[in-house]
Amino acid sequence: MKFLVLDTSTEWCSAALWLDGSIQARRVLAEQRHSSLLLPMVDELLREAGLTLRQLDGIAYGAGPGSFTGLRIACAVTQGLALGADLPVVGVSTLESIAEQTGAGQVLTVLDARMAEVYWAAYRREGTGWLAVSEPQLALPDSVVVPRGGDWVGAGNGFAALGAVLRPRLASQLVRIDELLMPDAAAMAPLAAMAFARGEGSDAALAAPIYLRDKVALTVDERRQKKSA
Repeated sequence: MKFLVLDTSTEWCSAALWLDGSIQARRVLAEQRHSSLLLPMVDELLREAGLTLRQLDGIAYGAGPGSFTGLRIACAVTQGLALGADLPVVGVSTLESIAEQTGAGQVLTVLDARMAEVYWAAYRREGTGWLAVSEPQLALPDSVVVPRGGDWVGAGNGFAALGAVLRPRLASQLVRIDELLMPDAAAMAPLAAMAFARGEGSDAALAAPIYLRDKVALTVDERRQKKSA
């Protein structure tokens, strides 16, 4: 199986090429330059592998949660490439890609969502995949909880950005905290391989981001009121 993976869900821009289990990848701190960096990354990966888009079996993308603009870029580029080459697509959870990088069996993933909020979920490894013990959600950091049972690892830049709130409550319940881990195309590649193998590839026209945030214009106070309502 040969496929591309694209992720622009955070300030990092990354692309990876899966070649029958081997991964070639690129990753750059893009800030606001994702749209100008992503396609050159794809071209470079394909050129080095001696492949064209039509020789691939599919394209995967970081579906979210994450930056509104970033998620739309990855989704739109994936759709454009896949429609042109008649390839199926798969969306991969950004939070699962954080868990995948830890090497742990139970992971509390926390991603900075800006506006003093986080995207978080808790995953338990089952076989080669992940089971969501706590489904992905957008929340205030004081709403994040460590599930019961077994040893849990904390991961994601939410622990760095909002550690003043998260660490006093959660650090004693976690084996360790990997606060530098971010969504990454290379980490998404094994997850995408399993999804394609399960037959989850879909028509590119159906590709869609996972936003979670229903109204970006709400202030923090409005969100607190909504949470308590």
